[in-house]
Amino acid sequence: MTDIPISAVRVTPEEERLVLDVLRSGRLVQGPMVQRFEAACAAMAGTRHAVALSSGTAALEAALEAHALAPGDEVLTSPFTFVATLNAILRTGCVATFADVGDDFTLDLGAAAAAIAGRTRVLLPVHLYGLAADMDRLAPLAAEHGLAIVEDAAQAHGARVGDRPIGSYGAGCFSFYATKNVSAGEGGALTTDDDAFAERIRVLRNQGMRNRYDYEVPGHNFRMTELQAALGVGGLARLESALAARRRNAALLTEGLEELPGVVVPGEPAGRTHAWHQYTVRITTGARTDRDTVRAGLADSGIATGVYYPRPVFDYDCFRDHPRVRIGSFPTAERFATEVLSLPVHPGLSDQNVARIVDTMRELLGP
Repeated sequence: MTDIPISAVRVTPEEERLVLDVLRSGRLVQGPMVQRFEAACAAMAGTRHAVALSSGTAALEAALEAHALAPGDEVLTSPFTFVATLNAILRTGCVATFADVGDDFTLDLGAAAAAIAGRTRVLLPVHLYGLAADMDRLAPLAAEHGLAIVEDAAQAHGARVGDRPIGSYGAGCFSFYATKNVSAGEGGALTTDDDAFAERIRVLRNQGMRNRYDYEVPGHNFRMTELQAALGVGGLARLESALAARRRNAALLTEGLEELPGVVVPGEPAGRTHAWHQYTVRITTGARTDRDTVRAGLADSGIATGVYYPRPVFDYDCFRDHPRVRIGSFPTAERFATEVLSLPVHPGLSDQNVARIVDTMRELLGP
């Protein structure tokens, strides 16, 4: 039986009250709670606008669609990501191209620069596990080549580069799925400083309507409900305290695991603030045993883990022969897929839970 889960959903009495307020109001879609949620998201990202959407995937898709890309235009992203990143590119008719990642699990600058081609139109960095990509260098690269930036910030609520919040570099696409640092059950948001771009997203999310039955473009039903927004409002209000707990748990894990042979613990590069959505170690060939054996041993001890991700995102039958997926060799991402193991780091952990995770890892991997 798993008694230390990889994630834990918490609904506070305040969030219960917000949900009840919505139910009693009789307004369940696109009302004042969504507006409150959008204001809180904009504050989190430090942007003028936030547009609430039905999911993080919807945010990615709407962001790409709003850039009015032509068939054959290329979107450059990471091969080490959740499939939503790739699905959004393909759903908008674009070609997905990739650049390898660096030791921090995010896009490598040199690889990204080398992968930019004549049809590249968008740079789509993935802020993985809660760590921002190196935007101080990737943003100037995009500007040099005239590329739009769409940030996959699904896992990066509260992450920063210096004093600048993630979600403020272009179109920031956040997920509020149940297991994220802020949960609305399902939901998403797009953040931007571009007034016209934000308005295009609002039209796209509402069946292409600016006003009722006034259709401007083919659109989508990407609306967020008031109930989801209520949960998101409550979660955003306690984001800083949740991040502090995650940081503390991550520090305790690192202190206990960093000397284990063959184990590479995650770091926080200078100038970047990690949001610790996941605490992901690498079990390398120098370890006493392999990643899957470690994972099984932890499971036997009641400790849940995750492998995010077991393959590069394109390495599945439905993508390998897809005409709009450009597959190449990405040795770092391919190696990481065999090594990564995410351990519980969420705010619901007690000190005893963290100590048990460390002790079990030491039993499995110690000298």
